[in-house]
Amino acid sequence: MDFENRVALITGAGSLEGIGMSIARQLSKRGATVVLADINKNGVEAGANEIEGKGGKAYAVQLDVTDQKQMQSVVEEMVKKVGKIDIVVNNAGVSRPSRVQEITESEWDFVLNVNLKGPFFLTQAVLPYMKENRYGRIVNLSSVSGKRGGGVFGGSHYSAAKAGLTGFTKAVAREVASYGITCNTVAPGLIGGTDITGGLMTEEKEQEIKRDIPLGRLGQVEDVSYAITFLASEGAGYITGEELDINGGSHID
Repeated sequence: MDFENRVALITGAGSLEGIGMSIARQLSKRGATVVLADINKNGVEAGANEIEGKGGKAYAVQLDVTDQKQMQSVVEEMVKKVGKIDIVVNNAGVSRPSRVQEITESEWDFVLNVNLKGPFFLTQAVLPYMKENRYGRIVNLSSVSGKRGGGVFGGSHYSAAKAGLTGFTKAVAREVASYGITCNTVAPGLIGGTDITGGLMTEEKEQEIKRDIPLGRLGQVEDVSYAITFLASEGAGYITGEELDINGGSHID
C-alpha cells in the first residue's frame, strides 16, 4: 500500500499508545503526510515529533472535536498548509461505564457529542475538498458495543453513539460515492494497552474477558490500525458503507 502524496487527518491521536497514533505510524511509514489531532496538545506534539524523527511528515493540531467552528478552522488551515485532505479517520472517542439510570443529561451529551457529533462535524468540514478532488477515504471508529448493546466498560450512551455512527457512515457512503469518496466503519472489540477503560481494567477482569474471546486474547492497536490502513488505501476503492468487525470472534454477525 502506497500513500505517497496522500494527506491523512486522524482525530484522537494524542496518546502514543493509542489506536490513533498507531494509525498515524502505519500511514506515515507508507508515505502519507499525517495530521494528528486531539484535545491533548502535548500528546499530538509528542506523536508528531516521533514521526518526524523517523523521517515522516507530521503536523500536530489541538482540536476539540465537539467544537464545530474550531473543526472548520482547523480543516481550512490544514488545507492551506498541505493542499488537501485525502483521508480522514474519526478515531476520537470516550466511554463511561455508567448504568442507564445513573447517566445524567450532561454525561449523555458529552458521550454523544464526542463519539457521534464529532465525526459529523469533521466529515462535513472535509467533504467540500474531497468532492472537489473527487477522491476521499473516511473511516469511522465504531465499537462492538454498538452492535451487541453494551460492553464491559461502555454504557448505553456509548452503545447508542457507536450504533448511530454506523448508520451515519452508511448514509454518507451512499451520498458521496459518485465523487469517488468511500466511507466505512471499523468496530473493534476491547483493545488492550489503551486508556479507553479509564483505569478500570484489572488482571482478574482481563482474564474473565479473554475467556469470552474465541481467539483468546485482547486486541492490540495494530489489529485495528492495519485494517484501517487498508480501508484508507486506493486498493479499497470498491468498498464503501461497510462495517468491519475486529474483535477476535467475541461478536460474530
